[in-house]
Amino acid sequence: MSPFLNSDNILRSTSSIEYHPLLPFLPESTKILFLGSFPPQRKRWCMDFFYPNFTNDHWRIMGQIFFDDKNHFVEATTKKFNLDLIVGFLKEKCIGYYDTAEAVKRLKDNASDKFLEVVEYTDINALLEKIPDCRIVVTTGEKATENIVKQMSLSEMPTVGNYVQLKETIILYRLPSSSRAYPLSLEKKAEAYRKMFEMAGII
Repeated sequence: MSPFLNSDNILRSTSSIEYHPLLPFLPESTKILFLGSFPPQRKRWCMDFFYPNFTNDHWRIMGQIFFDDKNHFVEATTKKFNLDLIVGFLKEKCIGYYDTAEAVKRLKDNASDKFLEVVEYTDINALLEKIPDCRIVVTTGEKATENIVKQMSLSEMPTVGNYVQLKETIILYRLPSSSRAYPLSLEKKAEAYRKMFEMAGII
């Protein structure tokens, strides 16, 4: 069993409700926390980790920004991402990952956020208590942003590429979705992500 899988939740999932299959990934001294909406169905995974769909460009964006190579984390022959390389990189950069929903219903048999009905939101405050050095919470996409705004009762929702105050010492920064369904080139997405990392002092 992968150390990143939440085996209890996998067993709890039924045909109608899916519970989050992964444990929060929170390196020591996490400074940036990425929050998506919810993982795609397991049949779409190429690894037991966040952004596991090989057609999602999240790890290509990260490769482009930090290594000037969109395929840095890609194993092209096996159509997988290199999980060991990703985990080592994230621990070095103090970047954490989780999602804004703990349990969902899929209204259609696809990976679209548009057809996710949230049954249970993530307890964001409890998550942040575990990472006191965190100063930026990043959402990737509209659904994730809507979820956290609702769960944290924020008065405004940040537009793409901008941020609002989440807590006294933490901002909520919204970035474009890394899904290929989002109408923006990988290069333009990487540009937006780079600005956030520069603001955080990571690069």
